[in-house]
Amino acid sequence: MDTSPSPLPPRGTPRFGAECPSRPILDQIADKWSMMVMAVLEQPTRFNEIKRQLEGVTQRVLTQTLRRLERNGMIRRRVLETSPLGVEYSLTPLGESFRGPFTRLHEWTIEHSDEVLSAQHEYDARTPAQ
Repeated sequence: MDTSPSPLPPRGTPRFGAECPSRPILDQIADKWSMMVMAVLEQPTRFNEIKRQLEGVTQRVLTQTLRRLERNGMIRRRVLETSPLGVEYSLTPLGESFRGPFTRLHEWTIEHSDEVLSAQHEYDARTPAQ
């Protein structure tokens, strides 16, 4: 008989309570720009090169995203002693460890994008606009 504790909380208890430590982490690293930055950082990359690879991101949003990822320990910021000074970003070991799950999620989105779009069109066709 398995006596190991169940990973699920007792019935009727929220699975993701307000104090669940995963909530703020997921909120901070799983937004679209963070995910895209993580994909771009296959090697150390300068700010403007990251920006060029992320069509539609503003300088302000990219700066905020990079700061958030650095704060969470996912990326490292390194000032380059060039003239003018440059800044380069790279994945930390923690960020590298996220690459596997992220890559699988990215592959899933590509593999199922047609199905998701089809479901959206079906939903929109049967649901009145609000």
